Amino acid sequence: MQNRGAGNGIMMPSWMARWLINAFALLIVAHIPYGSGNLIKIEGVGAALISAAVLGLINTFIKPIFILLSLPAQILTFGLFTLVINAVILLMADWLLGSALDLPGGLFAAIVASVVLSLTGAALNAVIRGDRK
Repeated sequence: MQNRGAGNGIMMPSWMARWLINAFALLIVAHIPYGSGNLIKIEGVGAALISAAVLGLINTFIKPIFILLSLPAQILTFGLFTLVINAVILLMADWLLGSALDLPGGLFAAIVASVVLSLTGAALNAVIRGDRK
């Protein structure tokens, strides 16, 4: 675990910074219009923090299993099947969290939300933490 310090000497573990950035990305994506509502519905900052934690746990423990089981589809689609896996992970978090996180648009909206969430998280990481990945 690497600690990153700000200019004022405050040290924060890197996992905590990623967690807060992902929660902020969820709040940003929740304001993107989609259809007759928003792409994602989140009840507030607390729900965003819990959702980011749940998504982090699912990505850590379940996503590698999905990737391994879908290896033939990954090869056939040159890795684009990962978009579907990311959408399924978002839908799984939606199911686990109940009304705190809601994806009202179904699978296609979940695919769009996962792409926008990834891009938003990467941009926030680049701006806030200085990541260039």
